[in-house]
Amino acid sequence: MATAGKRSTQLKIAGQVITRGETRKIDLPFSETYLGTSVSIPVYVMRSKKEGPRVFLTATIHGDELNGLGVLRELLYDKVPALKMGTLIVIPVVNFYGMENHTRYLPDRRDLNRCFPGSASGSLSSRLAHVLFHEIIRKCDYGIDFHTGAIRRTNFPNIRANMKNPATRMLAKAFGCELIVHGQGAHGTLRHTATQAGVPTIILEAGEVWKIEPMVVEIGNRGIINVLKHLGMVSGEPTPSLFQVTSSKTVWVRAEAGGILDFRAKPGDLVAKNQVLAINANIFGEENRKLISPVHGIVLGISTMPAIKPGEPVYHIAQLSARAVSQVRKLLASADASHAYNRMQSDLATNIFTHE
Repeated sequence: MATAGKRSTQLKIAGQVITRGETRKIDLPFSETYLGTSVSIPVYVMRSKKEGPRVFLTATIHGDELNGLGVLRELLYDKVPALKMGTLIVIPVVNFYGMENHTRYLPDRRDLNRCFPGSASGSLSSRLAHVLFHEIIRKCDYGIDFHTGAIRRTNFPNIRANMKNPATRMLAKAFGCELIVHGQGAHGTLRHTATQAGVPTIILEAGEVWKIEPMVVEIGNRGIINVLKHLGMVSGEPTPSLFQVTSSKTVWVRAEAGGILDFRAKPGDLVAKNQVLAINANIFGEENRKLISPVHGIVLGISTMPAIKPGEPVYHIAQLSARAVSQVRKLLASADASHAYNRMQSDLATNIFTHE
């Protein structure tokens, strides 16, 4: 694993040297337009006068996932951390093309988050991955990447990390989300490739596409500051989570019939095996089919589209033991309604009709 003590103290990005104690915005070129003008990624670099860990923060790798942009924008302009050591490299928008066109992909129709470490002579997506990987990621010690649920789905905030790797496990726990989902990540993803290259990286999955949701921004910034505090880069003690559980397996619950969903469980709800998650009824309100949880767990993600066809995913459940579910229920029963966990549930369920 890369460490501050084993590499040069010089930091150069896009040919520019950023000295200790300096904060600078840099344009990192990666392509050109049809007219031959440069296309660049905006990069914000903040260095303390004292050497220490280098942490990168990336968002909008999928161009329609704006919550991470909201998190990093708030960090830079409203809650700028006072670094006492180390370096913070912030890239609020990686996939400029996707954001401009309101789409997940780049113009070559590739998923950038399957293209790492990329190639200097490959496709547009591969070239962007190559530039980001070699100019930023390889020069850091740790990373946090921000994502949301896919189109027509919302995710309850959860950290994805390889919990068998001591460094990524440390980052995941320090971030302070209630839910951690264990996994290495798919081949070609930023976090998998970075971690394999010795730069431990985790991702936050939270909210849905085309939105900047206030509670996701709050949770994201709290987590970043928690990690920086844990690494000794800023002063203070991390903010603890209400609880913290790790799931090593997730399951999808799919519709078996077409109809309109009457949801009975919200994002972040604890569910028991055989619990009714939703009622699937026809347009006249006549019951068609019940959707049942096959496991004990917590609602990781949910469809925001009430109209459904057979085979379409409705609920994503992070599996937990019955004992873990029972323990968390007791903690939640004593939690104040104003706690971030409860406020997050309300925020993410605003466009989901539910019966309690």
